[in-house]
Amino acid sequence: MKIAITGKGGVGKTTLCAVLARLFVRSGEDVFAIDADPDSNLASALGYRQSALDITPLIRMKELIKERTGASPDSYGKFFRLNPEVSDLPEKYSVNLDGIRLMVLGTIYKGGSGCACPENALLKALINHLFVERDAVVLLDMEAGVEHLGRATATGVDAMIVVVEPGLRSIETALHIRSLAHDIGIKRVTAVGNKVTSDRQKRLIVEHLEGIPVLGFVSQNDALIDADLENRAAFEKNERLVAEVEKIKEQLDRTALSSRPTG
Repeated sequence: MKIAITGKGGVGKTTLCAVLARLFVRSGEDVFAIDADPDSNLASALGYRQSALDITPLIRMKELIKERTGASPDSYGKFFRLNPEVSDLPEKYSVNLDGIRLMVLGTIYKGGSGCACPENALLKALINHLFVERDAVVLLDMEAGVEHLGRATATGVDAMIVVVEPGLRSIETALHIRSLAHDIGIKRVTAVGNKVTSDRQKRLIVEHLEGIPVLGFVSQNDALIDADLENRAAFEKNERLVAEVEKIKEQLDRTALSSRPTG
């Protein structure tokens, strides 16, 4: 299963990604958790005991980028390989956290303001490889957009999950992401409501999402603050969180099963 997780900053994308990764490993799956959010926190959410600064994002590996693309990072506008070889990178540049293989990508630069195209070519080729060619569960924790994805990658996306919290700004972001996703061919856009405190908030989220299917809800959870302060994984000592995300995973599994061709 290939899942892209997105949403407005601070809504809880990384927590959802971390707990889903742990649950997929528990069910016997081969799991890659890919941190593609500029505010990289997936390592700590997974319980990485050292400083996350010890993990160098791929986009900052200048020699690797030069080797694979044939261009140095400052060669924007010059020739470089658009489809560099990346099949060996997941094993070489991932950190194994109790069966979850974590990779930190770094920020893809947007066109028009210092776009570092060799870096973009490498990261997009890697994501495409993981989503299209790998027989594994891949969870992509990304910023609120689709910059890390392309039309080729879109064919491998089983679900894009937009995490929303009670509030119109978060919901507006979800609707905008759905539009961007459809533009590149991703049709299965779903949502998860996070930080909810009442049934009324759940109803309002569903009503305002204008038909985006909601996989489930995660309650406001103060235990996550303690986990952060104590440098623990988000899912440690948090049975309620795990149980709520387990229901979301079950819905994901059912959705993926029903979408597979029969005969």
